[in-house]
Amino acid sequence: MHAGMKGHMTPKFYGATVIGERGQVVIPAEARRDLGFEPSTKLLVFGSHEKGGIMITRADAFSDFMTKAMGMMSRFEQVLNAEIEPEAGEELKEKTKATDETQSKV
Repeated sequence: MHAGMKGHMTPKFYGATVIGERGQVVIPAEARRDLGFEPSTKLLVFGSHEKGGIMITRADAFSDFMTKAMGMMSRFEQVLNAEIEPEAGEELKEKTKATDETQSKV
């Protein structure tokens, strides 16, 4: 991926690779450089048996993503529950908006 606009990442095709005799895959040098993959960088490998696809991502990036996603899910749940209890809804929406604004500055 590369930065198209500040803070916005767009997919980038880095080329093709093959699986070697020992099951190793070479990640193209430009991809390693752009994505900060260095020797000993811990990677996670996900796959889809149905689609025959694979995804490789940095372990630290995935951990950060999951932490943010869980926070978003928690806030979504709070907003959903607040809409069931209308008197608390406006206060929670304001709190959620302030949290989102704070996180977008990070």
